[in-house]
Amino acid sequence: MPSSCPLSHSGRIVPPNVVSIAGIDPSGGAGVFADIKTFSALGAYGCGIVAALTAQNTQGVTGIHTPPTEFLRLQIDTLFADVALHACKIGMLGNAGIVTTVAERLLHWSANNVVLDPVMVAKSGDTLLDRDAIAALREALFPLAFIITPNLPEAGVLLGERMAETLREMRRVAERLRKMLPDTSERWVLLKGGHLPGNETTDLLYDGERMIELSAHRIDTPNTHGTGCTLSSAVAALLPQALFPNPAEAAVRAAHGYLHRAIADSGRLAVGCGHGPVHHFHALWTKPEGSLSPQ
Repeated sequence: MPSSCPLSHSGRIVPPNVVSIAGIDPSGGAGVFADIKTFSALGAYGCGIVAALTAQNTQGVTGIHTPPTEFLRLQIDTLFADVALHACKIGMLGNAGIVTTVAERLLHWSANNVVLDPVMVAKSGDTLLDRDAIAALREALFPLAFIITPNLPEAGVLLGERMAETLREMRRVAERLRKMLPDTSERWVLLKGGHLPGNETTDLLYDGERMIELSAHRIDTPNTHGTGCTLSSAVAALLPQALFPNPAEAAVRAAHGYLHRAIADSGRLAVGCGHGPVHHFHALWTKPEGSLSPQ
């Protein structure tokens, strides 16, 4: 099973294998492409399973196509049969059939460190998840998730209520979401508070006992395409590498810092005319600006 494969072999330290099961964004700012960039930037080997195809750029989504569930099942089974996967990030799934298929196969393969980002709406406002898939998400995938990472609008939909508008309301939302996860083992809610107004943004990390606040100064930039994908994939990449006794908290804190720096450095990129991507490789692309300018 995936959990039996160690992170060291014959005296060598090898990177964890992490898979993204999500949609494809051709602009590379979100979805599987962004997830694999994040995995790579944070020292994990990235794999990808395509749960949806989108016609998308930095300004909007013009079309969505989901693969047959039989082929999605084949992708999952073929990969898990060969590669020991130490974490799994789940993003855009599109419809109830896709959600159910992913849940069935992850349960079959006893997937480790499942990070569930309940993607519902793109940055442009386009809908990415059918309404009838929300119940399947709660019923089939929540029981398998080690951590869920909704933003405030997504949390409101999951709970069937309006979006939280204050930090106090966010705390109650985090508590209600945690009750939707199994009580039998350590499970976490990472509730993202970026939709609240103000110069500071606060996320809440909650395991049913500890409510941890993660705050950062809000960065004034339009380049926020794929921030949710990037944060959840950063958590997935870092969980197998995090130190005990609190690997979840350590991974989330490190992922939070990584995303903040990726947003801060996003202006170094010139991608599209809408909501540009964050800079996934901000720590690795160290050459001076213009040293290899495109012709």
